[in-house]
Amino acid sequence: MSGSNIDYDQFPPSDERRRRWRLVLGDPDSRDSSDFARSEASSGSYDEPPQLSSSDQEIDDALDSVYGESRGGDLSDSSPDIARRLGDIRAYFPESIARVIIRDMVERLTTRQLVQIPDLLVEVEPDTQLAAALLSLRKIMPARTQETARLVVAQVVRDLMQRLDFPLRQAITGSLNRAARTTRPRNAAEVNWQRTIYTNLRHYQPQQQTIVPESLVGFGRRRATLQHVILCVDTSGSMAPSVVYASIAAAVLASIPALATRLVLFDTNVVDLSDQIGDPVDLLFGIRLGGGTNIGRALAYCQSAISRPRDTILILITDLFEGGDKPQMLRLARNLVEDGVRLITLLALSDQGTPRYDINMAQQLAGLGVPCFACTPDQLPELMAAALARKDLSRFTEH
Repeated sequence: MSGSNIDYDQFPPSDERRRRWRLVLGDPDSRDSSDFARSEASSGSYDEPPQLSSSDQEIDDALDSVYGESRGGDLSDSSPDIARRLGDIRAYFPESIARVIIRDMVERLTTRQLVQIPDLLVEVEPDTQLAAALLSLRKIMPARTQETARLVVAQVVRDLMQRLDFPLRQAITGSLNRAARTTRPRNAAEVNWQRTIYTNLRHYQPQQQTIVPESLVGFGRRRATLQHVILCVDTSGSMAPSVVYASIAAAVLASIPALATRLVLFDTNVVDLSDQIGDPVDLLFGIRLGGGTNIGRALAYCQSAISRPRDTILILITDLFEGGDKPQMLRLARNLVEDGVRLITLLALSDQGTPRYDINMAQQLAGLGVPCFACTPDQLPELMAAALARKDLSRFTEH
């Protein structure tokens, strides 16, 4: 309030006016009270600050717990019972004002503090970063917060499913349908006559009353097996948002009949959660985030699970900070590529910018023919469609 140009002398002096300004400005005698409050008190413009009633003191303490930086207070771990202050705010202020104060309180708290207070957690706008933070703190989360945190994560999952489901399904289905056609049918039985006629209508010859089929459209050979997609995801702490997105992407991919989808998570150990990808919320709450990183062990597991390499896309989601045997990891990557697996490294799958990653390792993988780049969720449908069609991915690496 210091430096205000408002002429407060225009307001008629009254006990109520002095009481309200006392609650707004805090105690002028406090160690770090505002300059305006001290100047007002010293100049005698409202005499001595009024004595607060017990209820007013509760209001003042509640406000000080939220806005008390200039008065020497804050929302640190040493502050008084924040949950009790939350109750005071709701008790002493109208609902519309209480919502504003509570929102300000939430902005001043760390996620670690929020998980201690379920009532405050529900006031937060759910997003991927919050979901990732809650999952990281799940082990230290009080039992009373678990259900609230689960509801927050469930809301994030619903929002992301709505965002990803249609574009991802549409892009992949279109890519697979195009892959099922050919412009070089081997015999008449493989010719799609309806599509061929439609494509060649511009070559209709009126005198002969016939169409000259300059190009043929065939059904192509149907694949004997499904396309296989493996999402292999690093669960170290820095990759938490990518884990959230990858789990939801796996659920969408698994719902497409033409794909056989696996979800493999790893730190220093490897766990295959392919049988749980139908319920991303349960899956996410079962994940232990953090710990070391052994990419080589994860690649070795994926290699053992691949039965048809040339029908398999392996998407490795990691920042490439390998804690295990780096030469062994590179050998495994080379073997996968030589076997015909389409191996792609996503340095992050998130809305954020370029992630921190092991540049040297990324360059070595690129030298093996493994593209390495970050990807936003909005780019994922196009990426998956291109990968399934075995198209060049250089346009993604150039961003």
